[in-house]
Amino acid sequence: MITLSKTKKALEAAEDKAKELGINISTVIVDDHGSIVGSSRMDGSIPISPQFAYTKAFTSANLGFATKDLGPFTNENKPYFGINTLFGGELTTIAGGIPVVIGNKLCGGVGVGGSQDTMQDHECSQAAVDVLTS
Repeated sequence: MITLSKTKKALEAAEDKAKELGINISTVIVDDHGSIVGSSRMDGSIPISPQFAYTKAFTSANLGFATKDLGPFTNENKPYFGINTLFGGELTTIAGGIPVVIGNKLCGGVGVGGSQDTMQDHECSQAAVDVLTS
């Protein structure tokens, strides 16, 4: 289970990583149903970054994959072909979403949006996941 207490610490960890990288981000943490447990938006982050973050978190929480790893499964005749247009755009393959697995159970997801380099989003998400799974 993702607790509010750990969520607050995880949001701070993501922001600390963003500061280290010199970027401004939004972070969203969702439970295993895709419902928001907590979110934050750093001053100076792009206005659409919270939506990017939510979509990445939602995707990871529901599919159990890091969004950066979905690419090979989205080609024609693969299980997630057309994922970007299914469900009205609620799913994405853009890096920055990571599932939260605690005790071999998928408990939710973390999504980060805001960097022009989405691998930096992924790094910030990982910092949050590390807190949630410790």
